[in-house]
Amino acid sequence: MIIHHLALENSVLNKFLAEIRDTAIQKDAMRFRRNIERIGEILSYELSKTLHFEDTEVQTPLGVKNTSEFTDTIVLCSIMRAGLPLHQGILNYFDAAENAFISAYRHHPDGKDNFDVVVNYLAAPSIESKTLILADPMLATGRTLENVKEALKSHGTPKQIHIVAVIGSEEGIEFIKDVFPENTHLWIADIDKELNSKGYIIPGLGDSGDLSYGGKL
Repeated sequence: MIIHHLALENSVLNKFLAEIRDTAIQKDAMRFRRNIERIGEILSYELSKTLHFEDTEVQTPLGVKNTSEFTDTIVLCSIMRAGLPLHQGILNYFDAAENAFISAYRHHPDGKDNFDVVVNYLAAPSIESKTLILADPMLATGRTLENVKEALKSHGTPKQIHIVAVIGSEEGIEFIKDVFPENTHLWIADIDKELNSKGYIIPGLGDSGDLSYGGKL
């Protein structure tokens, strides 16, 4: 897996990361969603540099300009509900992308810390020979992405996979290295070292879905 850890270099990205982690600022749900969206835009810009481009011409009012455009057919798949703001940020830059949505959640069968990841909804186009972008804001254990990859098998085999995440754990990243092809790109804003007993990233930021859209039963 090819890992792109963007927070290692100083940029405005680190300001957005600080704000989504800050317990005082993250109480503003609209600001939290917008910051996730902006992080998605930054990650998308960096991802775009690895796509395939071809030369083209653009007719302006005063002449012709030689330029280049990427030729990849992109399918953007996000995990509901936490992935929706990140999805929008990516879609802002890849506005012609086809879209897929999948519902994956943690099921605690015995009410304790152990959990299974359950996928119970998928709406997706064919991903055969296309560029697949998987958007999941919090890459904690990596098991959700494993289940999403399995669920998408019936929709074809992509020519390239990009995973876009806001914050991940070292453990989760090590896990998905064995799940996805070696040439998979991981575009991640920041990486934290630990998971707690419930599988949440430490220090992380809390529950991204709840911070974006409110608590759930």
